[in-house]
Amino acid sequence: MTSWVAGTASRRRELVKLIEDTELNAVVIDIKDYTGRIAFDVEDSIFIENGAVENRIADIKEFIASLHARGIYVVGRISVFQDLFLAEARPELAVHRLSDGAVWRDRKGIAWLEPGATEVWDYVARLARASYAVGFDELNFDYIRFPSDGEMKDITYRFFDPARETRVTVLTKFFVHLKKELADLPAPLSIDLFGLTTTAADDLGIGQMLLAPAPYFDYIAPMVYPSHFASGYLGLTSPAEHPYEVVKNAMSEAGKRLTATTTPGVGTTTPVTKQAFPLTKLRPWLQDFNLGADYTAEMVRAQIKATNDAGLTSWMVWSPSNRYTEEAFDKI
Repeated sequence: MTSWVAGTASRRRELVKLIEDTELNAVVIDIKDYTGRIAFDVEDSIFIENGAVENRIADIKEFIASLHARGIYVVGRISVFQDLFLAEARPELAVHRLSDGAVWRDRKGIAWLEPGATEVWDYVARLARASYAVGFDELNFDYIRFPSDGEMKDITYRFFDPARETRVTVLTKFFVHLKKELADLPAPLSIDLFGLTTTAADDLGIGQMLLAPAPYFDYIAPMVYPSHFASGYLGLTSPAEHPYEVVKNAMSEAGKRLTATTTPGVGTTTPVTKQAFPLTKLRPWLQDFNLGADYTAEMVRAQIKATNDAGLTSWMVWSPSNRYTEEAFDKI
């Protein structure tokens, strides 16, 4: 649920009923979206004083308690480096334009925070802690990456020097910091990644690699929306029209990478020993929206089957409108 939907009684009743009537057993609610606004009151002075709170879900504690009473697991989602509010309020923490020093914005006009700014790391950790106090069972982090769409040649960083470190190194430092700061919280931590991290050999130019966050997060959630895979993936002209094949391949490959005890070294095919992680750490985001194809219940269900056939038992489904295809889910 977006925060606006979670704050609208009629809409959220529809979604709670959907969960109660089907195999669904959890819900993800936005804590902070791309706007940088925090969706409910939190007991931390930094967010009160800087004006970040926009009380979209006035009864958040009561709402979460009602979900728990129904046996529904509640995940809180935090958009990390995509944050329009803080970038405008604290421009010294934002990514800047090389040409004139102004705050850089992507194609949608959204400003980004510097992935290497430790003050931003502390801000995110404090928000996670304050949100856990509200009642969330799990904390989910999205947009942990460098910007990717916009005038990339006109971008400069103050807290990242590519001559000294890589994007992956910068994000890994953030992972370490977040895990340390939240170590005393019993809530699991999860991270959303681009779907292509399941098969890519590099960081996609954004600092994301599938295995990098594995030691620091309880769940890794690749967004394997078939519509987001380019023509030619698996030899398919339109991957969006082949949801089973795309998700099955992506999650099977991700599972192999995660559970392997050896992997090729960087820039070489020589195997190096690495830590293996359980397959249960993977929990993909699946597509329930029209893009590249009109998504039917059968197409949503095909992704769920593909996830199961890849050896996984857990998944999440996303629709930007928050209107989900009920027929895609098993009734109970």
